[in-house]
Amino acid sequence: MILPDALTYQPAGSIIHRVMSSSSDELLAGGTDAAVHARHLRVIRGKRVALHDFSVLIARGSVTGLLGPSGCGKTTLMRSIVGTQIVSSGSVTVLGHPAGSAALRRRVGYVTQDPTVYNDLRVIDNVRYFAALYGVAPAAADEAVNGVGLRDHASAYCGNLSGGQRGRVSLACALVCQPDLLVLDEPTVGLDPVLRADLWTQFQALARRGTTLLVSSHVMDEADHCADLLLMREGRLLAHTTPDRLREDTGCTSLEEAFLSVIRHSTAASAS
Repeated sequence: MILPDALTYQPAGSIIHRVMSSSSDELLAGGTDAAVHARHLRVIRGKRVALHDFSVLIARGSVTGLLGPSGCGKTTLMRSIVGTQIVSSGSVTVLGHPAGSAALRRRVGYVTQDPTVYNDLRVIDNVRYFAALYGVAPAAADEAVNGVGLRDHASAYCGNLSGGQRGRVSLACALVCQPDLLVLDEPTVGLDPVLRADLWTQFQALARRGTTLLVSSHVMDEADHCADLLLMREGRLLAHTTPDRLREDTGCTSLEEAFLSVIRHSTAASAS
């Protein structure tokens, strides 16, 4: 169920138009206060354009899935949102402030693909360290550790944990400040199905409490866990839609087939 890597994107075709315009148009028409607003974002990494004139609105208090094959620009977009990526042109506004602003330091949590933990520290000490950086009470660390299901491992050294457990420690470090926006770069990669399901349950619970989540993946079966979908190809936004609307617009029951259908229509339109 991995997304294909060999097709190219060209913006054209009736299906592409319907899927591309639906969610962002409704967000604007409804007057929803966006958590993230990227405008004509262009990013060059090395000599390659990683993002091409990328614009998107992400609604507050929702789980938005960022899906696409490896190398399509998902991580670059996330880095642009959290303010760690140099952009060539365009802008990103996050919670009403320019991305990377000092005002956002306690409001945005970021979990990278590789766990950002100190292996020679215990789980609880890692999370307490981040709590101190954020300026929150040490008690918040205990709550964050419990929230990711690591209560029984709180005194374990991170170097002795499995990859999945270390990933959950990184998540606890991001959650300790109770961020308004949580950006997660492929947090379920390498996890067993039970743990993946547990994490998605936790993401849904956070959204119900008002947190905005942007979660990237290259596995299409995770799209059904999301209220909104951003489908990317080669640094471009191929579709901004919902799981149900994607199925409806393409006539496919499988989200993987629906995504392939969008690609086929865009490829055919570019060739005509």
